[in-house]
Amino acid sequence: MRPGAVRSVLAACALGALAALGAAQPASAQTTATAPAAPARHVVIVGLSGLRWSDVSPSVTPTLWRLAGQGSAGSLVDYAVKPLTCPADGWLTLNSGARAQSDHTNAGCGALPAVIPDGAGAEVPGLPALAAYNRQFHNTPDWGLLAGAASCATAVGPGAALALADPAGHVASYLPSPSALTAPVLARCPLTVVDLGNTGLTERASVLRSADAELARLVAELPPGTTLLVTAPGATTYPPHLQLALVDGPGYLAGLLDAASTRQPGMVVLTDLTPTVLGWLGRSVPSGVVGAQITRGDRGAAAATIRSLVARDTAEQVWRSTHDVFFWTYALADTAVMAGIGLAFWGAAEDKRRRRARCWRVAGVFAASVPVGTFLANLVPWSQSAHPAAVLYGVAVGLAVLLGLVALVALPGPWRRDPLAPFGVVCLVTLLVLGTDVMTGSGLQLETPFGLSVLEAGRFYGIGNEALGIYGVTALFAAAWLGLLALQVASAQVTSAAAASRRRAVCVVALVAVYAVFASGWPGFGGKVGGTIAMVPCFLLLGLAVAGVRLNWRRVLLVAVSGLALFAVFALISYFVPATGKSDIGAFAGDVLHGHAGSVLLRKINSNIGSLSVSAFSPVLPVVVLLSGLMLWRPSWFRLRTVPLAYAAEPLMRVIMAVLWLMPVLGWFADDSGVIVPATALPLALPLGIAVLATAGYQDFQARSLRTTVADPAGPSVAGSAALHPAQPSPPGPA
Repeated sequence: MRPGAVRSVLAACALGALAALGAAQPASAQTTATAPAAPARHVVIVGLSGLRWSDVSPSVTPTLWRLAGQGSAGSLVDYAVKPLTCPADGWLTLNSGARAQSDHTNAGCGALPAVIPDGAGAEVPGLPALAAYNRQFHNTPDWGLLAGAASCATAVGPGAALALADPAGHVASYLPSPSALTAPVLARCPLTVVDLGNTGLTERASVLRSADAELARLVAELPPGTTLLVTAPGATTYPPHLQLALVDGPGYLAGLLDAASTRQPGMVVLTDLTPTVLGWLGRSVPSGVVGAQITRGDRGAAAATIRSLVARDTAEQVWRSTHDVFFWTYALADTAVMAGIGLAFWGAAEDKRRRRARCWRVAGVFAASVPVGTFLANLVPWSQSAHPAAVLYGVAVGLAVLLGLVALVALPGPWRRDPLAPFGVVCLVTLLVLGTDVMTGSGLQLETPFGLSVLEAGRFYGIGNEALGIYGVTALFAAAWLGLLALQVASAQVTSAAAASRRRAVCVVALVAVYAVFASGWPGFGGKVGGTIAMVPCFLLLGLAVAGVRLNWRRVLLVAVSGLALFAVFALISYFVPATGKSDIGAFAGDVLHGHAGSVLLRKINSNIGSLSVSAFSPVLPVVVLLSGLMLWRPSWFRLRTVPLAYAAEPLMRVIMAVLWLMPVLGWFADDSGVIVPATALPLALPLGIAVLATAGYQDFQARSLRTTVADPAGPSVAGSAALHPAQPSPPGPA
């Protein structure tokens, strides 16, 4: 690489980094968040398992409705270890400040562990066995953490006893029933935890009325200045729902709950509750606790706020019930259309190959437009409509078709004559939409088909596991396309113009790489581990190819460790610079520095390996990935003609296809979602790759690489740099 090109790359990276750093405020900063300045004298936690915002109304639950109006409301993500978080799981998580679980399956919950009254206190004899059972999940619960938050604490009901038991199962102060609560009892200790039971399977309205009446009596007896937390530890029914979290007390007047763990206004997680209570009582939070302090943000009217919280749960249920159907429909439609085109124009004749390529080009553009259409559908408040699923997918398909049409027929100026422009435009739009969304809070990804499900995937910001492959593939192709455009020169014989175009191309690739990687990996934005590790090596390979640099073992080693090195930098910045916001990568850096990273790594490895058993088709995915890689590397083994023609027409095409294949594979091993990364990328990457190769191989345009022109693809003459690497005779066949 020439010194000027190196300077261009460094300047581009510096400019992109400065732009990202200048905007790198945590997404949660969008809402003005406040928390009580002084420790609370009394904290009361009231739990009713299974309680949702859709249960709250002025007629059935007037006390809850009133508290929601005067306090701060939010949705609780009640996720412990398994998708079904039972009441015992919720209370145990409160106890330890980390995800914990009782022994049950997703089919149903067992009874709460036995609580044996013992004088003024009680014993939970099964707690040591539960602690041993939870070691397999590597979440390192700190048993008895909640009980140690106060000088004395009173448990009321069996669930509360689980929450306040010490590691041996001893509860210092216990009442079997909320009916025994009085004002003196509530005032006796700084912390009181009350179990109102669960909403159950039947007669829900009756249970809600009874619990609300009990809550009204309790609220009337509270000491002045008490901070009251009403929440829903677990549920007895599947599927999971977003549940209720409500705080009433000093510092939480008429607001919306917020937490740095989610960076989503109005949303907190189960593991936030214990560190929040510790903070209210003036106690320090241990470094290993994963949750964050719950704060207060601004909101509108209470009724409108409750409607929006109910709509968020509706959106989650739409995602859960339609996600798999959408994914398979998308994948099978891609397969049917691309295969149908191949069969309709089957044959080795020149006109058949060209018609097949033209149809694949159109189909590939529309297939690539689908993911960004689903994200943009969140610009419409579909979750508040009467038929939310129909509106979501109708808008998504409409936007995808519109983008595809614009890319194919409405591009202005010289782009219209560029055969790869439709693919480049769609990928660039996808990159800009997702990158901007990540830097502004990930609102377009929440509950969309390829986006974030807070109940199923447990991710609240950044690039979701299922969008990672899509994001990386579109970012790399957008960079490659812009680099190819920059490589065009007015005259192939002007050496100075050729050198300048190469510098421009390297600079463009570097700018796209900086934008994509910082949006995904910077802790104040996405904080995505797998994205950083997977994308950085691919962008480096692409940049070296555009710069005309040959690989040697030193450069290969640099490329191999580049993603891990940048991730380490991001993690250390997140840990040592609080202004970047709380993130998983910062917590991981802290675990490494304090020697506690082993359990985290084990959990990630187990999750990655477990992804191969998500469905009956999961074990097939590695075979598909391997075959597609071999087809790109050795097309002659499969008697393919289009691939070598595309490589001859555009020498950079081999590298472009290689990095598009490599990115999801690296994401597979770097991300805890494992094989899901290439699985969700395949419905976009396969039609995109087929269409791009067909378009490049059978174009009637001047080739865009330096000093390269392509005459008839079936003929022998290939001029310029392509002639330096003449294509081998292609085997017969239609592909």
